[in-house]
Amino acid sequence: MSSDIDDCIIVGAGPAGLTAAIYLARYHLAIRLFDCGTSRASWIPTSHNHAGFPDGINGEELLERMREQAAKYGALREPKRVTDLKWNADDACFLITCDDEEYRARTVLLATGVVNNRPDGIDDQLHDEAMARGLIRYCPVCDGYEVTDKTVAVIGTGDHGAAEAQFLRGFTADLTLVSPGGAHDLSAECNAALDASGIVRVAGPCGGFAIEGGQIAFDTARGRMAFDSLYPALGSVVRSGLAVKCGAEVGDAGCIRVDDHLETSVPGLFAAGDVVIGLDQISHAMGQAGVAATAIRNRLAQTVGLRR
Repeated sequence: MSSDIDDCIIVGAGPAGLTAAIYLARYHLAIRLFDCGTSRASWIPTSHNHAGFPDGINGEELLERMREQAAKYGALREPKRVTDLKWNADDACFLITCDDEEYRARTVLLATGVVNNRPDGIDDQLHDEAMARGLIRYCPVCDGYEVTDKTVAVIGTGDHGAAEAQFLRGFTADLTLVSPGGAHDLSAECNAALDASGIVRVAGPCGGFAIEGGQIAFDTARGRMAFDSLYPALGSVVRSGLAVKCGAEVGDAGCIRVDDHLETSVPGLFAAGDVVIGLDQISHAMGQAGVAATAIRNRLAQTVGLRR
């Protein structure tokens, strides 16, 4: 165990974690940033709705710019996965475990994000290539504009699948909602709304995914179908396990509950980004991180005092 106590340890190095690192380093705080290398932002081929980049920016390039900016102010980024988090009342600090290493911090910011559920039968190689070519997309808020008037499939069912298809109807009329399993599970109200929008429904199961003729193709109960883009509407896994281990409250969907300053129910433990609320927007995650980082700075000023 390190004998030092960091002012703050940030878990997760996506847009939220890196923004917090920039803020906290510029507040002259001793911080550490643990990065397991799985930020969803790295998947983005080109983000066209991130303000300040009118020609778009690649997700990995954006992350690298933010890493460089954090490092410029002395933020220590370490490629490690945090495996445990708990409060140590004896030392009045958090204990953060990375496999066989343990660190101590006065405050912790969780920016661990979420993991999108992908359709069964899509391996990593196909998934990465299809993502890079815009054939698989996960965020209609981010990139619905890019599928304007194109042939689009949404894999999903129930209220969530129907809602995603309805959202995309604002960009294209050629929409098909495909059930991932067998028959659709849709209420009469959902069916009526989909009918009114002209959204076709096709039963599953889905399988045999491949890139064919510049489109994403797969098998359905209606036979093989091909689309310009595919949106999986299969939900996501919220990475809130560390918060739960530390005793923080989470909501029904697993998102970490926080107050207006992004502090959890555990004093000194903060969270920001998609692990808090599933808006899945870089700008929103960065804004939350700025609020959380400033709240952390102010908390430390009250508890340990900050002087130069």
